[in-house]
Amino acid sequence: MATMKIKKGDMVKVIAGKDKDKEGKVIAVNTKNNTVLVEGINMVTKHAKPSMANQQGGIIHQEGPVDISNVMYLHKGTATRVGFKMDGDKKSTFRKENRRSDRLIEERRQNS
Repeated sequence: MATMKIKKGDMVKVIAGKDKDKEGKVIAVNTKNNTVLVEGINMVTKHAKPSMANQQGGIIHQEGPVDISNVMYLHKGTATRVGFKMDGDKKSTFRKENRRSDRLIEERRQNS
């Protein structure tokens, strides 16, 4: 199985589906199903019964999962593919610019 190139906290752009061309921040990543939850994207309606946690119950609007193949990483406002090159150590590269980026790896380490 390939590694997930999109992590929690990344800004992504939806490239397919009903929310095409919308952008948002990744809330959660599900590696088992290869899906992500993106803030404000693929909103679904859920009907909840009253419970101890939700006293009132009612209709709840929340984000639904989006397949990982339908989102693209945003770098400087542009959707771009992210890859990795091994030159002694693991460095990320942006396919559109075809250059290495040490900063992206450091940013992701700090956000995790």
